[in-house]
This record gives sequence, structure tokens and C-alpha cells, in this order.
Amino acid sequence: QVQLVESGGGLVQAGGSLTLSCEASGGIFMIAVMGWYRQAPGKQREMVATIDNGGGPNYADSVKGRFTISRDNAKNTVYLQMSSVKPEDTAVYYCTGQIYFSPTKWDDLWGQGTQVTVSS
Repeated sequence: QVQLVESGGGLVQAGGSLTLSCEASGGIFMIAVMGWYRQAPGKQREMVATIDNGGGPNYADSVKGRFTISRDNAKNTVYLQMSSVKPEDTAVYYCTGQIYFSPTKWDDLWGQGTQVTVSS
């Protein structure tokens, strides 16, 4: 059974930095797109950043220039480097991956989430 496990969340002051990690493990054939989403209290879950298998990133306008997404395909791990964080970045951050179990069978899976709190 494939699992995605996030780590690295916590409390950080505004203007500071934080790095999130997410490792996928289990019966993985390959992973196509990996990404990070977030959900703040009372708000819908929104895309933060995604990265394809070739390393091409895509960012939400609200984090462009501040966050960097990267991945290590050998480790089935995706990272989110957060810098110049703002109080509005406070949310539960979820990792997601388009996981292939075989060349033709895949599913979109999610991690359990990690809390990021930015204090002003």
C-alpha cells in the first residue's frame, strides 16, 4: 500500500523560512506529478505548487518568488522550500502525487497533512 508522509511543518515567524518534505513509499512503479496543496481554516483547499516528472514546476501566484518546489525521483520525495513566509501562508499543507502502481494503473494519493503556522 502506497503512503505519502509529510514532515517539516511547524511554527515560523513572518519573513522566515521552512522546508516541507513528503516521501512516498510502497508499491510504486513511478510517480508522475507531485505537488503541495494547502487549506486554511474556513477556506477551500488550494494548489500551492506542482512539479512534473521532468522537474517542471508550476506555482500559485500567491507564492511565486517565495516558494520553491523540487523532487528527488530516486527517493520518491517532493520538497517545498518556503521563504519570506507571511501570516496568510498559515494552513495545513498536503502533499499529493499521481502514483503509478503499474504502467497502466494509477491513482491520485494524498498525505495526512502538516500544519504550518506563521506568526506575525
